[in-house]
Amino acid sequence: MLSATTRDRPLRIAFAGFVHESNSFAPSPAGMAAFEQGGGYLPLSRGAEILQRARDVNLPIAGAIAHGERQGWDMVPLVWAGAVPSAPVTADCYRTLTDEIVQGLREAGPLDGVFLDLHGAMVADGTPDGEGTLLGRVRQVVGPDIPVVAALDLHGNISKRMVDSADLMVGFRTYPHVDMALTGHRAAQHLDRLMDGAPNAKAFRQLDFLIPIAWQATDVQPAKGLYDMLAGCDDRSCPSLFMGFPAADFADCRPSVIAYADTQAQADAVADRLSRALRAAEPAFCGTCFTPADGVADAMRRAADKPVILVDTQDNPGAGGNSDTTGMLRALVQADAQDAAIGLITDPAAAAAAHAAGVGATVDLSLGGRSGIKGDGPFQGRFTIDALSDGSCHATGPYYGGAHLALGLSACLRIGGVRVAVASEKAQMADRQMFRFLGIVPEAQKILVVKSSNHFRADFTPIAAAILTCAAPGPMPVSPASLPFRHLAPGIRLEPGGAPFTPPHKADAKISQRTRSTERTPCSSR
Repeated sequence: MLSATTRDRPLRIAFAGFVHESNSFAPSPAGMAAFEQGGGYLPLSRGAEILQRARDVNLPIAGAIAHGERQGWDMVPLVWAGAVPSAPVTADCYRTLTDEIVQGLREAGPLDGVFLDLHGAMVADGTPDGEGTLLGRVRQVVGPDIPVVAALDLHGNISKRMVDSADLMVGFRTYPHVDMALTGHRAAQHLDRLMDGAPNAKAFRQLDFLIPIAWQATDVQPAKGLYDMLAGCDDRSCPSLFMGFPAADFADCRPSVIAYADTQAQADAVADRLSRALRAAEPAFCGTCFTPADGVADAMRRAADKPVILVDTQDNPGAGGNSDTTGMLRALVQADAQDAAIGLITDPAAAAAAHAAGVGATVDLSLGGRSGIKGDGPFQGRFTIDALSDGSCHATGPYYGGAHLALGLSACLRIGGVRVAVASEKAQMADRQMFRFLGIVPEAQKILVVKSSNHFRADFTPIAAAILTCAAPGPMPVSPASLPFRHLAPGIRLEPGGAPFTPPHKADAKISQRTRSTERTPCSSR
């Protein structure tokens, strides 16, 4: 590989990012305000702001920029936008941000390469394959000879158009995603190789079943074995295994494998071996899921020296939830749980009321439960205000990796033996600092309820006596078979070993997302 010092001039690389994981059945779409705020990502950034903000954070753009600096690249940052997962991106927002990226490339002048920080499971209103459409436009602008490389999330739903339009795509290998910056660095290294003219054959395989996100964690089986196999491959093949995000209602929602190599035969061999292993693992993608009452009762019986973690997976804001359902809170209060904490519950009105009343005051509140989820509603109760914050939270754990979260007016509310971390902006509870910034010491609790599915594991597993997945009402059911899909590819199994998808008759397809059932769970339930 030639370095900048052995070339006639520094290589000129454009950087851009547009990151969103879209749940077609979630209650709230992502407009420009969601990307301007960031929700745990960087806020909407342009030009030199990207180079300044994308430092010492766990994001692909940060790893790619660090590599570019070491290589002496002439970096041309365009725009970077990321928002917490939600319902699909609005048409206006998608058009505005993709137009800005494409226009920036047109105006950038001569380029040697393009680095894109994407997700892989973006759905926009009117554009089901968000990344495929964007990559197609990027390819039209830069032409066939400029290498285009993208870093993607492990949950990407990969389409043929994405594979055809990008020279190379690199996916995360961990869930929790502790390797986001490392993935950006790896992708940038491969961009260097492609700019040197290396051969680049591609192999792409799609699977025919959906994997529930609750059972995708790469620190437990079967995903651990699959990603260990991936790590054992020759890095020249740059293989990626995408679990898929099983709540995007379009034809390419499914797991997939991509491999690259010097020859087509080499790429095919790697892709075939990995896809066979993934198919063989299908029956193992299951687990035990508790009802809220059973989960709380089990946690109280354990009375361990460390906290028991209860996972409120169906209201995970990292999968499209609004982080405001109250099923787990209700179960804690009804069981008279002591030394328990739950977070984050997103409720700007409750946070504002707490700030108006002040620390030590007692207030009657109607908390959360405003997303219209069947079986859920606001929790009515009398709370004591234990702590207040402006929402500034420095998340230092492995997942957020030092990101500064802006959660808006926030409060710690106490009812009985339960403390509730309330914020005005939603963000996945994946860092112990998201309790600490409101005076809750997570290690001192007997029970912690986290609105997450797996990202919390990176920071909470070291302090956990046990981890129990619970299914309170929420927009991301444990089993994708509970979702009213309309546009999946026919024959896709809706859960491991489950029934194949059959498109509904048009007359029966108008199913309200606000009245769907989220009570079905795969494998065993309690």
